[in-house]
Amino acid sequence: MDDAALAQLAALRRSIDNIDAALIHLLAERFTCTQAVGRLKAASGMPPSDPDRERQQIARLRALAIDAHLDPAFAEKWFNFVVAEVIHHHEQIATTGTVSTAPTAE
Repeated sequence: MDDAALAQLAALRRSIDNIDAALIHLLAERFTCTQAVGRLKAASGMPPSDPDRERQQIARLRALAIDAHLDPAFAEKWFNFVVAEVIHHHEQIATTGTVSTAPTAE
């Protein structure tokens, strides 16, 4: 590979790294909001999951993905992955009053 290609690769990777960092921070903010929802649901006796809301969000995110030229199936998989963690948090809040954010072993 020539120097120009290596420099372009390094620049692209820096951009990817910045995007990854932004995504982590956005997910942290999202989970702050969803944990507040979990506390509200627990205090009000609501169930941890809301299948109607989830279906609406999937439809909305699939449409956004299409508009953004992103595979809508990928967007739905991502959403389902995140929602599974959100529901887990809501269940933890309902039973223990808190969410564990301790790192897990891989």
